[in-house]
Amino acid sequence: MRILALESSCDDTSAAVVESDHGLISVISNVVSSQISLHEKFGGVVPELAAREHVSNILPVINSALKQANIAPDQIKHNIDAIAVTSGPGLVTSLMVGVETAKALAHTLDLPLIGINHIEGHIHANFIGNNKVVLPAIILTVSGGHTNLVSMDKEKNLVIVGQTRDDAAGEAFDKAAQLMGLGYPGGPIVSRLASEHSSSGGQQHTIDLPRPMIGSHDLDFSFSGLKTALLYALKNDHEWKQKIPAYCHSFESAVVDVLVSKTMSAAEKFHVKTILLAGGVSANQKLRSVLQSSAESKGFLFSAPELTYTSDNAAMIGAAACHKLSTLRLADASLLKASPNQEL
Repeated sequence: MRILALESSCDDTSAAVVESDHGLISVISNVVSSQISLHEKFGGVVPELAAREHVSNILPVINSALKQANIAPDQIKHNIDAIAVTSGPGLVTSLMVGVETAKALAHTLDLPLIGINHIEGHIHANFIGNNKVVLPAIILTVSGGHTNLVSMDKEKNLVIVGQTRDDAAGEAFDKAAQLMGLGYPGGPIVSRLASEHSSSGGQQHTIDLPRPMIGSHDLDFSFSGLKTALLYALKNDHEWKQKIPAYCHSFESAVVDVLVSKTMSAAEKFHVKTILLAGGVSANQKLRSVLQSSAESKGFLFSAPELTYTSDNAAMIGAAACHKLSTLRLADASLLKASPNQEL
């Protein structure tokens, strides 16, 4: 079973050919066209510019993915079993480019069309090249737009059991970087400087920042207060520019502590076998390391996607579509629409 998958929920245009063979998902090709250089001067994604770039990039990216998979344009119908596309959540104008392109392909080639929730795609990145995940599981999904705790049962049904009440973790990293004038996207920069602080011994400066909601009796998150705490700490420290690595280390540690604590509470509450990590922030090495150590110390199995599949990409959409196609959960191509606020 082979699927041509498209992803255009935000500022990355991606197409992939994904194959499922007896439950093992493999990636034949995965092409991503990034827009970071376009948006970094604005300090964030500009929706109108992103949509315009998607329109320019979508067909070349699809052609490149097909070429890498050795599929000629006139042989698509004979080598592809279905078309999959991110239908939401995301930026509506960006989503529309992918959805309308997928609908046109599905109609022209007379192939099934599968609409995929973006968060569901991030979660299924854990199953690329890995058919040994033991269920049930709790999944921490962390990205620039979403921070959720999701339970997955043995049939891979998903239910959100915790979520952020304001900023997502990735958004918080970007805002922290902006406050310190570090550039965009902020997460990788903050993580790199935090790591440099740790490798240097980290004893020169110690910055105290709060762990919002870490002691609350629910599984929700809140990061806006942490961002505000950082703002006031910087305002009250006239020498903060000489301590940026320390501030990065403190901010990253606070976010990781909250994420790990809540995830462990969810895993224990729902008596799962495995803890999964997903989303763009899952590339953060400290989060990966601390969560894996915490999970294994409590007897849970742990899994995270390959770094290639942590950011937005079509391969993860194809992986989720393989599951839907196997269970015959298909969409009517004529009814599928971009849904910017689509719930999991």
